[in-house]
Amino acid sequence: MSETPEQLAREHIDALLIAAGWVIQDYRAFNPGAARGIALREVPLESGRCDYLLLVDRLPLGVIEAKKEGTTLSTVSEQSAHYGENRPDFLANLLPGTKKIPFAYESTGVETLFRDERDPHPRSRRVFAFHQPATLAAWLAEPDTLRARLAALPAAHPLPTTHLRACQLEAIISLEASFADDRLRALIQMATGAGKTYTACAFTYRLIKFAGARRVLFLVDRGNLGKQAKGEFDQFVAPDTGRKFTEVYNVQHLTSNSLDTVARVTICTIQRLYSILRGEAEFDEDLDEKSAADLSAADARPKDVAYNAAIPLEAFDFIVTDECHRSIYGLWRQVLEYFDAHLIGLTATPSQQTVAFFRQNLVMEYTHERAVADRVNVGYEVYRIKTEVTARGGLIEKGFYIDRRSKETRARRLALLDEDLPFAANDLDRSVVVESQIRTVLTAYRDALGTDLFPGRTLVPKTLIFAKDDSHAEDIVFIVREVFGRGNDFAKKITYKSYNPETKRYEKSENLIAEFRTSPTLRIAVTVDMIATGTDIKPLEVLLFMRDVRSRTFFEQMKGRGTRVLTPTDLQAVSGEDARAKTHFVIVDAVGVCESDKTESRPLERQPTVNFPTLLLGVALGKRDEDTLTTLAGRLTRLDQQLNRAEAKKLSELTGGKSLGELAKALLNAFDPDEIDRRARPCVDASSALLPEPTPAEIESAKRDLLTTACAPFDNPVLRDALAKAKQDAEQTIDTVTVDRVEFAGFDAAAKEKAASLTQSFRAYLEAHKAEIAALQILYSRPYKQRLNEDMLKDLEAKLKQEPTFGPDPVNTVWRAFEQIQRVPTVSSVSDSLTHTQGKQASDSSVSSVYSVGKKSGVRRFADLVSLVRFALSQQPVLEPFADSVQARFDSWIEQKAASGTKFSAEQRAWLELIRDHVSTSLAIEADDFGFSPFAQRGGLGRAHQLFGAQLPTLLDELNHQLVA
Repeated sequence: MSETPEQLAREHIDALLIAAGWVIQDYRAFNPGAARGIALREVPLESGRCDYLLLVDRLPLGVIEAKKEGTTLSTVSEQSAHYGENRPDFLANLLPGTKKIPFAYESTGVETLFRDERDPHPRSRRVFAFHQPATLAAWLAEPDTLRARLAALPAAHPLPTTHLRACQLEAIISLEASFADDRLRALIQMATGAGKTYTACAFTYRLIKFAGARRVLFLVDRGNLGKQAKGEFDQFVAPDTGRKFTEVYNVQHLTSNSLDTVARVTICTIQRLYSILRGEAEFDEDLDEKSAADLSAADARPKDVAYNAAIPLEAFDFIVTDECHRSIYGLWRQVLEYFDAHLIGLTATPSQQTVAFFRQNLVMEYTHERAVADRVNVGYEVYRIKTEVTARGGLIEKGFYIDRRSKETRARRLALLDEDLPFAANDLDRSVVVESQIRTVLTAYRDALGTDLFPGRTLVPKTLIFAKDDSHAEDIVFIVREVFGRGNDFAKKITYKSYNPETKRYEKSENLIAEFRTSPTLRIAVTVDMIATGTDIKPLEVLLFMRDVRSRTFFEQMKGRGTRVLTPTDLQAVSGEDARAKTHFVIVDAVGVCESDKTESRPLERQPTVNFPTLLLGVALGKRDEDTLTTLAGRLTRLDQQLNRAEAKKLSELTGGKSLGELAKALLNAFDPDEIDRRARPCVDASSALLPEPTPAEIESAKRDLLTTACAPFDNPVLRDALAKAKQDAEQTIDTVTVDRVEFAGFDAAAKEKAASLTQSFRAYLEAHKAEIAALQILYSRPYKQRLNEDMLKDLEAKLKQEPTFGPDPVNTVWRAFEQIQRVPTVSSVSDSLTHTQGKQASDSSVSSVYSVGKKSGVRRFADLVSLVRFALSQQPVLEPFADSVQARFDSWIEQKAASGTKFSAEQRAWLELIRDHVSTSLAIEADDFGFSPFAQRGGLGRAHQLFGAQLPTLLDELNHQLVA
């Protein structure tokens, strides 16, 4: 007799527990003295029965809720929490001081979630396996949890400002704020030479001393970089004690495969760490000196890992990756994700994949100011969020490692793309899941709450998110909790697959709906269709659409969830005293649902609770009602879109040559009145002008014939099994590479009006101050009476920063305003969707002619003020970075020289290009500048005189005039 899915899952869970050092016992054979850590099966509690109770030193410290593979686990935490609050009577006095069991797991054997109920906001997180018994005992012995200490760190231990640069202070403050929000991954971008490793020493010291971190892993790309990092730790002096780091804490640079168990900081390469995880006693020193990228090119097989009791998943509390090649976040990613640790990235140049790996939590950008969210009007409006991937899909280039996730089991496997994978917008969350796209939309919504939507509110307004299906809803729930930095009780999934811990089965989750309606804690619910119609949740103030709806009636019903009114007292009871009254609700449209064409048709799938094999069997058993066959047609159509050519051909052989789309069409035709009418009419002479009306008996007979024909293929059990297997094998690509970006977030009319007002204010400022600011005096004069310099523009920028209208980054703010009122994006193909050049054109009533806005890339330097002011004053037709205009003028100057017979040697041309780049950042080139980089490395002023002779001064004056004027 074959094992059930539940039994298989228990076997996998047992294996993981045994590997982590647990002894598994049945409840009735309980032997508390058999081992320090015992996993006790099927333990009766005060209420219900626990799948596994974890005891360490006879104390009940943890519970495990076991589910079959493929179970979505976000709602299972309700059941494990229930177990944790209902200890068994025979252990009631073994955990003094608290009744609640602190540690909770939910597992299918393939996917395991863990949380510590003592955390400030207990939130489930994915873990590779189970923690060891000694670890749980050590955690329990601590007075508070790591996350509690991290949350208190910024306030309890203010960061000393001595010996730190401003950028380092900002990086550490931002990082600790991220920890306080319980973000598991954080990326710090700091320019080369800014002191990333010193910054890492500083925050590592604070994490160990003040947050109680036991061990920190510092990963480097090559062995010699590990030596440099060890040197930085050796020299780091603690600001509070004046002692060196290594005088207080042990730091180990791994040159062998033996971990120092007392070292608080371990430095090594990713390849050596992988070797240790594999249990290898030795590692080739030559390989340790190679980059992870080089090793990846030589051996492109995924670096799969298995549990190693000698270096368990809890071995490190924090992992710092210092300038590791992007392959560490692809091919080597499983090595990082083996550990139950916070991940911190340090880099000067983050790639797209790096930013995606760190879940877009870029806590520090040394060279950029953060964008300021748009402000909005009050009242009922549609708040539109547009992102690049949502609008146009994207492209995953070949050579990247991506995840493939089974839709049925949710098991993941790592795969190397051997060819480019373009995907359209309608593939999102079906065949392709772009986690960045979900995260970007939710981040845009979160950021808009305090500015655009509900400023001044303490609690997030009750929000209902509409997802495409249960799997999409599952992804959204986890990312919502992450983006908002909250726990399981903050956001929950309420769908037909929501698990009820009291009934121990999936049902229509009335209790969750009631909780969402009345609980001040549960702020966001994610659903598919369940709360779309008929459910009265009066405190709802936001509907966030992350799925499109093509039925006008259905869409109106969904919108109706937000129209309910209630008294201010009732609103404040669930949303806080600062929610004075429900004066409006907001539709946050992240997919264009308010813009798409609508029909009056009902949703095609009407029985979402029936699984696919059961649905097929029901048809074979004779179910012929419209809901059943329409639901089957919908699922066949969706499956048809997921099949590759080989799979479609295999199924076609079982259907007599018909595609799944044709089978679906036949099912729908069986209820189509026109089709039934055509089948019911008797055969008549083709020349007859008047066809007799069919009798009711003929209509009924025709309908039976259509139904019989449409359902006949599903009598074949081989076909049914093949269809179920095809659906079960259907996979989603989990795109961990693409980084989505917001194109627009705001109310269209209000946002454009605000942008136009800002540009007008900017022009008015220029006019009002043209006589008192040196840079404006020059820019207003045509031709220019004197040359602009760096100090003049920095003075202008500083004065603009003093104006509240323009914000802390005036160049960026005003530039974006011009773009917003004049942008007309164009995309030539799907492959260009993430890197396309946006052509922009507009008219402004205050400008006499039409201007276009050019592409803007990189950091807006102070020099871009030249382009911004010139554009605002109608002195140039295109708003583009100053460096771009310098490049264009330089190319024109070279062409003019060539036309007049002046030719430059290769070395002269290289020097001229260096001069061009210097002018684009500093606005001018002077003889003294040749004493600095990059000129000094090439011979400085002396070499310039050798190349250009007596013409050098004249040449410099000419370039200063041609490139800037």
